[in-house]
Amino acid sequence: MADQAYIAITLHLVAALIAGGLIGMERGYKGRPAGFRTHALVCLASSCLMTLTMDMSQWLPYAGAEVVRTDPTRMAQGIMTGIGFLGAGVIFNEGLSVRGLTTAASIWVTAAIGILVGVGLYWVAAATTVLTIGTLSVFRWVEARLPARLHAYFTLRFNREQLMTEEALLAFMRDNHCLVNRIGYRMSDNGEFFDYRMMIQTLSPGAFSHLAKAAQKLDSIQSFKLHPTGD
Repeated sequence: MADQAYIAITLHLVAALIAGGLIGMERGYKGRPAGFRTHALVCLASSCLMTLTMDMSQWLPYAGAEVVRTDPTRMAQGIMTGIGFLGAGVIFNEGLSVRGLTTAASIWVTAAIGILVGVGLYWVAAATTVLTIGTLSVFRWVEARLPARLHAYFTLRFNREQLMTEEALLAFMRDNHCLVNRIGYRMSDNGEFFDYRMMIQTLSPGAFSHLAKAAQKLDSIQSFKLHPTGD
């Protein structure tokens, strides 16, 4: 293999390592489970495998043209399929919320950037890297300021002798700027306690905190759990 080919392959690998590392730094800064090293390795591996496919004639120098003929898109398809398993590994439940969806998406796009670098499309890879970092950082700032409904699971436990009626409960929720979407009921400990379980929503960012403080002040509430949902 000529020295020029070695230099070109090295540039592919280094560029992939840098692109993956930049995306991983943003994820690591946010405290996500897949950070700097994971994204750097994903991008490097994708570039390495695509370089292998694109330069097949270099490692099969004595093979005929029919043997060397290949379709690089099949390697890309295999890479993206394999990355799906890695992405699934960073998605997990935290309480009643699903976490890690954005990190899984960033791993997937990092693999795509590695493929672009592996075939030598540096400009497309660089633009994708910039857009990805912008999506993960700037869009997070925009998303936090967009009007959106916030959802949470809310469970209240009452002593059966001090049970709040459902009408009073709904009024209590409205007073704290929360609406009830669905409500369930449960009796436990041989009928000693009665639980309301509900999905609630609000448009106010501070409503859940205000609701928790209001619930603490009610002597009739034995205990409560409030689990906001989202990534």
